[in-house]
Amino acid sequence: SAYRLCIMRNLPSLLARTLTSGTSGSPGLPDMSEVRSKLRDIVGASTNWRDHVQAMQERKALHTLLAKRQEDLPPRRMKDSYLEVILPLGSQPEIREKYLNVYNSVRFGRILEDLDSLGVLICYTHTKQEMQPRSPLSIVTALVDKINLCQKIIHPDCDIKFTGNVSWVGKTSMEVKMHMLQLHDGDYSPVLDATFVMVARDPENKRPAFVNPLIPESPEEEEIFKQGELNKMRRIDFSTASLLKMAPTAEERNVVHDIFLNTLDTRQEGEGTVSFQSRKLPPNSVWMEDAKLKALQICHPEERNIFNRIFGGFLMRKAFELGWATACSYGGSRPFIVSVDDIMFQKPVEVGSLLLLSGQVCYTENSYIQVRVHSEVYNATTREHHTTNIFHFTFISENEVPQVVPKTYGGKYPIKSMLYLDGKRHFTAVMKEI
Repeated sequence: SAYRLCIMRNLPSLLARTLTSGTSGSPGLPDMSEVRSKLRDIVGASTNWRDHVQAMQERKALHTLLAKRQEDLPPRRMKDSYLEVILPLGSQPEIREKYLNVYNSVRFGRILEDLDSLGVLICYTHTKQEMQPRSPLSIVTALVDKINLCQKIIHPDCDIKFTGNVSWVGKTSMEVKMHMLQLHDGDYSPVLDATFVMVARDPENKRPAFVNPLIPESPEEEEIFKQGELNKMRRIDFSTASLLKMAPTAEERNVVHDIFLNTLDTRQEGEGTVSFQSRKLPPNSVWMEDAKLKALQICHPEERNIFNRIFGGFLMRKAFELGWATACSYGGSRPFIVSVDDIMFQKPVEVGSLLLLSGQVCYTENSYIQVRVHSEVYNATTREHHTTNIFHFTFISENEVPQVVPKTYGGKYPIKSMLYLDGKRHFTAVMKEI
């Protein structure tokens, strides 16, 4: 199967924590609306947009509750942050419409929103101060390290359960591992597992803030914690080797040169008249330039998070949907998401922003389509563009797809070739885990 096995970390059921009394489908478990309500309570977020400035001013006073050193904070265990949340698609049909796509399966973009909210709540649970009803921390998503799927279809009429806990902690950052399962014939079976990295900042969301250290309690938890360290090192290595910082490897230069040779148009008269500019498209191929889609989103107050910036989950949903549409129009058939990886939240998006999204097919292999979505904010007053996010999605199409081909010119490595090599790197990393 093209879908990787989910490694489910089955922590004992005694770890299950509840927020409030839950749904009729799974008594005792909170649902996603309760997760978001709890988050608003924790930070004292305003429910009216017109009150948001006052609410943010009130949060400034919480500054005195911040720890001066990490050592001043009590250590926490993995089970202290463990949460289970229900998405009652089967037992509460009235919420189904919001999650439904035209293929009568679940919209994956909605799942991304839910994972983002749950990841933040898990971190607030880890850092909770018993005597303080409101947290002085502003916890935001820094990175979606990876989301790996092991089910092609998510059914719209069966209950979904999310579980998760903090799996690694630095000084001011936390890694969160989450799993999603779906109810079939009385049992929950794995659908996906996700790794997010969250960062803690001060009440005004300006400077880093210390978080409680994490103490593993068993050999299994030691292994999970060690994997968190390895994940951090892998991200550093991947960033260090970025094509923005280092030239392509010899092997990658050969790949680009081979593409260049295969696309040269040699149908010209006379010897030695072949031009670097004369290109022809190989059979069953598409120029990268012709394999992209764009979208514009006006960021309304409805999409704000608890800190009155645009909700990261909303950005992920919009980027995924454009990525899916890009893969669908390219392959000519329904694509299925295989993996999401390396989503870096570089800048927050303010309410009222014009959000420009660009989807680009940057690598293909057999039935696989690697799509990169670039997100930027456009300031209509200053006419400046600022990158906010880069998203990487791996899809598999129902049919084999054409090869995407960058246009390259001689010994130069222009943008499209770099995007191609970057897409190839991401695809190779994903395939290693399958």
